[in-house]
Amino acid sequence: MATERVEFPGSLGATLAGRLDQPDGDVRATALFAHCFTCSKDVHAASRISKGLADRGFAVLRFDFTGLGHSDGEFAHTDFSSNVDDVEIAARWLGENHTAPSLLVGHSLGGAAVLAVAPRLSSVRAVATVGAPSDPAHVADHFGAARDAIERDGVAEVNLAGRTFRIRREFLEDIEEQKLDGTLRDLKRALLVFHSPVDSTVGIDHAAHIFTAAKHPKSFVSLDGADHLLTDPADAAYVADVLSAWVERYL
Repeated sequence: MATERVEFPGSLGATLAGRLDQPDGDVRATALFAHCFTCSKDVHAASRISKGLADRGFAVLRFDFTGLGHSDGEFAHTDFSSNVDDVEIAARWLGENHTAPSLLVGHSLGGAAVLAVAPRLSSVRAVATVGAPSDPAHVADHFGAARDAIERDGVAEVNLAGRTFRIRREFLEDIEEQKLDGTLRDLKRALLVFHSPVDSTVGIDHAAHIFTAAKHPKSFVSLDGADHLLTDPADAAYVADVLSAWVERYL
């Protein structure tokens, strides 16, 4: 497997950093991976699933959203809509410089982002989510008491997984406006939902909602015993194994 570092302008004008993992032999298809909220392209789930797909013949682009990882820009100025736009720009960059993606993969809030953007991309034949919320507004449940401060003062610092991020009122307003049910009903792409029944960050009820709202073809795979971030390498390898076999029917 070879990895190429790439850069391209994001939706807010900042330079986004990505990695394009490519197989040693022929490329079966091209995939685009969107990471979880406040994570990066190098978080375990993103890197291990992407590399696992590359080992199975896929070219996979994973990138840092604006203001995260190695990408430029201010995270405080982003919202869910800008993340969705960044995914679309990344997909179009792939189409212009390599091959347009036929598979979108998203982890956690990145899963909601790939669901939202899929109808915009004619090249996409299949979408896979891993531990994704059915409603982007779910992420605000983790802001705790800081949510009141954001709504009162317009901006506040939120501690997430030991790191501090500045969140603006506009972010809350944006996620409240985003509804995925209509998108899921009209997705017109094959859908595979991965979710752990013991996920304590995004409950299994979100997977049930996504699966119920979507039309066939759709599939669900339980990640029994896995945590939200797939910190056990075996869980990420399992996702790559199942996904590479499942998506073959739709490519």
